[in-house]
Amino acid sequence: MSAMDVVKVGRQDDVAVVTLNNAPVNALSHAVRSALQAAFHEADRDDAIRAIVLAANGKVFCAGADISEFDQPPRAPLLPDLLAFMDTLAKPVVAAVGGAALGGGCELALACDARIATPSAGFGLPEVKLGLLPGAGGTQRLPRLIGAAAALEMMTGGEPRKAEEALALGIADRIATPQDLLAEAAALARQVAGEGRRRLSARGMDAGALPGFEEKAAVLVNKHEDADEIAAIIASIRNSFGTDFAAACREEQALFQKLRQGARSKALRYAFFAERRSAHVEGVSPKPEKPIETVAVIGGGTMGSGIAMSFANAGFPVTLIETDEEGAARAQERVGATYDISVRRGSLSAEDKTQRMARISFKAGLDHAAGADLVIEAAFEDMGVKRDIFGRLDAVARPDAVLATNTSYLDVEAIAGFTARPQQVLGMHFFSPANVMRLVEVVRTGKTSPEALARTLAAARALGKLPVVVGVCHGFVGNRMLARRSEQVDRMLLEGATPAQIDAVLTRFGFRMGPCAMGDMAGLDISWRMRKATGRRAPVADALCEAGRFGQKTGAGYYAYPQGARQGVEDPEALKLMEAVSAREGVARRILDDQEVLERLVYPMIDEGARILAEGIAARASDIDVIWLHGYNWPRGLGGPMHYAGEVGPDLIAERLDAYAEQTGDASLRPFERLGEMVGKK
Repeated sequence: MSAMDVVKVGRQDDVAVVTLNNAPVNALSHAVRSALQAAFHEADRDDAIRAIVLAANGKVFCAGADISEFDQPPRAPLLPDLLAFMDTLAKPVVAAVGGAALGGGCELALACDARIATPSAGFGLPEVKLGLLPGAGGTQRLPRLIGAAAALEMMTGGEPRKAEEALALGIADRIATPQDLLAEAAALARQVAGEGRRRLSARGMDAGALPGFEEKAAVLVNKHEDADEIAAIIASIRNSFGTDFAAACREEQALFQKLRQGARSKALRYAFFAERRSAHVEGVSPKPEKPIETVAVIGGGTMGSGIAMSFANAGFPVTLIETDEEGAARAQERVGATYDISVRRGSLSAEDKTQRMARISFKAGLDHAAGADLVIEAAFEDMGVKRDIFGRLDAVARPDAVLATNTSYLDVEAIAGFTARPQQVLGMHFFSPANVMRLVEVVRTGKTSPEALARTLAAARALGKLPVVVGVCHGFVGNRMLARRSEQVDRMLLEGATPAQIDAVLTRFGFRMGPCAMGDMAGLDISWRMRKATGRRAPVADALCEAGRFGQKTGAGYYAYPQGARQGVEDPEALKLMEAVSAREGVARRILDDQEVLERLVYPMIDEGARILAEGIAARASDIDVIWLHGYNWPRGLGGPMHYAGEVGPDLIAERLDAYAEQTGDASLRPFERLGEMVGKK
């Protein structure tokens, strides 16, 4: 699209209509900024024009900056320059917002004299999610419009305000139907022309706008100690309390640039792009020939019920299948109870619960999978069970149905071999709780057809999930890497670390929960059964389970849980047991410093990620990072394990792993020889 096409100029009698025409989201590229400035200039000089309406083609008013230009050398006019130029116009500008106005698009609307929106429109400043603040006057104009406290809440939360809320706040002046939007915007523009311009840059802060700001700021600073962007937003809004708008905007820009160059914002921006890259799968169309419309889920346990709820929440009719009527009744009770929790919390209405429950049919017997486009097996993690289910499904399911397994580590190639249609088989590894967690590892075998994969990916996205395509190996990507961390947890507990130390190190790093507390919450017996089935050992964890210490559900695991407490406390009995296991295994106990603990938790996972990339199990390092960000709560401000490896330096990681291998005699810590090459494979 040429520079002449990205902005269209028309007229409604004495009102110029300047229309953004940069599909699909009207991003503010250099061409758009230049064309907007030229169009405003010409309209301002035209004696036949009384006022200007700024509108947009498409479903989005303006989604802000053109992300392809983000790390390129700046080209004038920059967005702050364009908005400053708008302040010099003699004629008023009214924004006709017919969709989302986000980031720079919201700041563009704020630079207008008034805003009129359709009911589906929204206004948001989500820069905080990229470790930034609004950098084109947003921290100055918004407080002047809605007050400092409300502006602080909107900018630090990053979520858009829908049209009705925007109207109540004072961001929008009116709401109009899509059909009447331009006509009403033109009428409002003529009204403002008669009254005089309403530039926010010329408005001082009303004393009534300040109460509540400092209290909210104090809470935010305490809650987000490591988030520089929160502190910067607070500081920049404080600058709006003065009268020098231009000076405050210059300081806003300085804060923006400092954040942009910082490691945190780089990591958050990397994560943003990584999520978008993960959607592109070579050789697979983003639009399947035949979308998934009906779903059957086999297994009504916690995972199967959560998967069924995910589809029902998205409007799909679902059949949840158990082996007998009693099992089906239990599944129905489980789903209903889970929805009831949401109703009690106020996140779901009773009516919505009824509608969602109505989309799920609870049945006994595999024959009820016959009509489904997609069948997802979520039964017990046992290859014999999988063989039975998929062998029977082969005779029951429609010939074109996609057959998926929710296995978290078993061989999907082998499972596909239990059918006469391996091209229709793949893995859909949901993460627990499936109705909450966004990530789905979609496991492609060597025979999975591109169409089966395309249908599955489209269905996952329709749920609001983030599907990442991976290959077949034990544990796929996430659990395979997690196994390396788990090995080191057990090994360090043998050597003298405590559960409390290990958990504290990882939570300080940024994880919400440490591995020992997480194991206690999930139930240590689950991993124990898996290890016994695969012939693996974890001496400390195995000993805990042999002693009946399965975690929270038994009142004891790595920690003690007195009187049913959910928060564990350090338990002398568990520490004694660990000392006994160390003696039995011939491991001399010592004091481990926190740096060693951190490096031995994180660096082996990175090393395994490099091996996964070299084997082609993941297509990109960024796909691994998306899996860890959304499946395992890797701290988003660190970008993901592979991004973090690039920041630390693969040579240093290899050096430390070699040193730990020498120190401990643990050959599994020897680094992969292609570690540096793979870390750079974004």
